[in-house]
Amino acid sequence: MIFTDTHTHLYSSEFDNDRNERIQDAISKGVSRFFIPSIDASYTQKMYDLEIKYPENIFLMMGLHPCYVKENFEEELAHVEVQLSKRKFAAIGEIGIDLYWDKTTLGIQKIVFQRQIQLAKKYKLPINIHCREAFDEIFEVLELEKSPELFGIFHCFSGNYEQALQAISYNMKLGIGGVVTFKNGKVDQFLNQIDLQHIVLETDSPYLAPAPFRGKRNESSYITLVAQKLAEIYGLSIEEIARVTTQNSKVVFGM
Repeated sequence: MIFTDTHTHLYSSEFDNDRNERIQDAISKGVSRFFIPSIDASYTQKMYDLEIKYPENIFLMMGLHPCYVKENFEEELAHVEVQLSKRKFAAIGEIGIDLYWDKTTLGIQKIVFQRQIQLAKKYKLPINIHCREAFDEIFEVLELEKSPELFGIFHCFSGNYEQALQAISYNMKLGIGGVVTFKNGKVDQFLNQIDLQHIVLETDSPYLAPAPFRGKRNESSYITLVAQKLAEIYGLSIEEIARVTTQNSKVVFGM
């Protein structure tokens, strides 16, 4: 089985003491593809260092995370575009809108989200969307930018069935992670109504660890727990879940 973790922050300081061990452990469990989202310019070198160490396993995104959109956003966007002009990336991400932490930056978050979608179109790359308490705002921007060139992943999807269908209508796969194992996660209640071709797996490690590790540090190896839950939901083998979701990730990222 080959699993793909389409969203993992392996450069996070939570892994400073055992990063290599956690990566090797995940690889030993069949998780051989790790897609790394960007946060802001301060993390870029850490991402490059990871890629150098694991060139066959690590794939990088480039972008400005909505929680890090501040007054210097033009400077940060310039950094993103410089990196994109230098080399190949798997996606633009993670990008989007977050109204959980700070609603006062909504105006510039929308500007930054739309500008980065436009960069994705320019460089013919998928986008990786972060959405927290902002489905309406995200869909508003996607509606403005919708086109055959717009595609990607709705990271850590936690919406309802109607929102899932709307995300899919914009050529987005749904990134399913630990939330699907939560008793109050709700996603598990309708997921079997969504064709598996629209689903990719992710951990968002070190965040959102699946049951029975909820509240603890998440790891890419725990993707197998997410896959097992999806096997139960869809009535399929875990091998089939791994096969289809990894193929779906290849459709998005082209690698």
